[in-house]
Amino acid sequence: MANYKTSEGCSNQLGATYDGKGVNFALFSAHAEKVELCLFNASGSEELERYEISTNDNNIWSIYLEGAKPDLVYGYRVYGPYKPQEGLRFNPNKLLIDPYGKKLVGKLIWNKAIFGYDIDSPDQDLSYSNLDSAPYVPKSVVVDDSYDWGEDKHPNIPFEDSIIYEAQLRGYTKLHPSVPDAKRGTFAGFAHSSVINYIKWLGVTAVEFLPIHAFFGNRHKKGFVTDNYWGYESFSFFAPEQSYLSGNSIDEIKDMVKKMHSHGLEVILDVVYNHTGEGNHLGPTLCYRGIDNSSYYILNPDNKRYYYDTTGCGASFNVQNPFCLRLVMDSLRYWVEQMHVDGFRFDLAPTLSRQQKNFTQQSGFMYAVAQDPILRNTKMIAEPWDVGYGGYQLGAFLPGWAEWNDKYRDNLRRFWKGDVGQTAELASRLSGSSDVFNYNNRDIWSSINFVTAHDGFNLCDLVSYNSKHNQSNGENNNDGTNSNWSWNSGAEGGTDNPAIEKNRLLRSKAMLTTLLLSFGTPMMVAGDEFLRTQMGNNNPYCQDNALTWITWEGITTKHKQFTSYIKQVIKLRKKLKIFDRCKFFKGKPIDKTGFKDIAWYTEAGKEFATSDWHNGERRSIAYCVYTGNKFVYAVFNADYQRQEWKLPLLPDKLKWNLVLDSTEGEADFVSVSSGSVISIPAWSVVVFEIKK
Repeated sequence: MANYKTSEGCSNQLGATYDGKGVNFALFSAHAEKVELCLFNASGSEELERYEISTNDNNIWSIYLEGAKPDLVYGYRVYGPYKPQEGLRFNPNKLLIDPYGKKLVGKLIWNKAIFGYDIDSPDQDLSYSNLDSAPYVPKSVVVDDSYDWGEDKHPNIPFEDSIIYEAQLRGYTKLHPSVPDAKRGTFAGFAHSSVINYIKWLGVTAVEFLPIHAFFGNRHKKGFVTDNYWGYESFSFFAPEQSYLSGNSIDEIKDMVKKMHSHGLEVILDVVYNHTGEGNHLGPTLCYRGIDNSSYYILNPDNKRYYYDTTGCGASFNVQNPFCLRLVMDSLRYWVEQMHVDGFRFDLAPTLSRQQKNFTQQSGFMYAVAQDPILRNTKMIAEPWDVGYGGYQLGAFLPGWAEWNDKYRDNLRRFWKGDVGQTAELASRLSGSSDVFNYNNRDIWSSINFVTAHDGFNLCDLVSYNSKHNQSNGENNNDGTNSNWSWNSGAEGGTDNPAIEKNRLLRSKAMLTTLLLSFGTPMMVAGDEFLRTQMGNNNPYCQDNALTWITWEGITTKHKQFTSYIKQVIKLRKKLKIFDRCKFFKGKPIDKTGFKDIAWYTEAGKEFATSDWHNGERRSIAYCVYTGNKFVYAVFNADYQRQEWKLPLLPDKLKWNLVLDSTEGEADFVSVSSGSVISIPAWSVVVFEIKK
């Protein structure tokens, strides 16, 4: 390779930017004393050249390489003090990826050379490693962002019309019989027509992918490539996970997004900006730690050798630093502008919204999102808790944000488990959780309603296991939550008892039906629609195998019937035209008829009285929604036996028309006069409609 002609770089745009004539490299480091740009061969196996970067403009180190082109492989070596007690961990023996690098080449090999210290030293991270890490770490690659998007447009589906489908990209197609072997588990595999057509057929509106940013596959133990399946150990916020690419081009992601958009499907990314895969003070030095440890991470003010951690993963990313905040914002805009994604779900979002140690709506991060002309029109979803002080912040995010609602999850699970004392709270959960979100003019869709997520039991296991069974994770069944609010219906795990199987089926249908007939934004997990099991494992983060992959060829006729039923409920949710509202109910008459926008009914055909709300033994409830031109009446019966139920009495001899029976056959009515008494099946949801 011939030496490139170099000149002073531009500090305005961080990362590696190709302008058609050459590449500008720019890197932020406030405490470095010297920075070198290292160039490698195409595979990243051989270092070819080094260029000292002499330009430092306001802590941005930059250099321009005339004639450099896309596909150039590079990394950085950053010089400075190695004083862990002062929060400084520079070590030029460690090759570092570009925080703005948009593509990586080469795999991370778990070797002691990737640590900034001598891992064999009794002094641990206070020691210093002279080993060169370059042979063992991925390198960054210059990319050309140009791409023919054609007439691609964001579907721009309103939140109030959205139904989210959470999926793990690799596991979704790893065993898909219609996807070619070489594309299984990749972006190209997910873009296969059989996959996209199925998701469109099901009726959901958005796919929320578990993290696709480049992440560690074997963080804890050498050789354990299944150690991180979910992907919550990002070490790049721009580059995609290499194993998710079937070829050598990141255009594969764009192809997938473009195809999903052509079918009216939105793409939402689960993003992990709260920490990185470098972990705590004993973690490897791959990027941020070696570039400027004290800028990129929040340090313990009492001992800067250690980190302040609100994530449980070793160290909190320091978005209170303006350059780190800029990195996060630039990453988000990149994925919207260059990759055309439609939204983000933020893992442990309170960590991003802290000032000093306290969560606040006035954080730089939330203000930056609110004013950003690109991001303020993008779906923003918070996981509203972390493990730091005051970390549980459900309902505390700014208007325009949606939030995962674990109160909804727990209440629905307990109600359909048959627990006492759940029915009164259910009314709030069904109607959008106004007790949590109805402030500062927030909309009803702010509540992301879910019964299951990647973390915890899936739907099948929720009705099949009383306890978690995580032994295969290698942590003596100590990992994963113990608060599952599950019930196995009478036998732990698999059974051929018809009574138990029937109960499990009825409750599974009832839970997903309730989810889809609740106000707010429903989120369901891929595979729940055909009762996929994880054999009682409620924390399969490390299971990159058939336990977590969707076994498409194992779907039986029974499973297909369940899927068809869920499709029917999704279709009904859209058809009823009562869930596409933004504002919360007031529980007051909306016109001269005197009917309320929403009312709650008992089995006696009367509205709930104070005594009814305080009856903890009650296991059934009904709502009646009135829109001015129609009534929708839904009964939720979590009792183990049938309930005699009187329908509300309406004027003009109006008849209630049955539009859904979750038991699919046990209801013996179709069109019923108002005021009639009917028999509601056990463990069921039934829905009626009257159009005026």
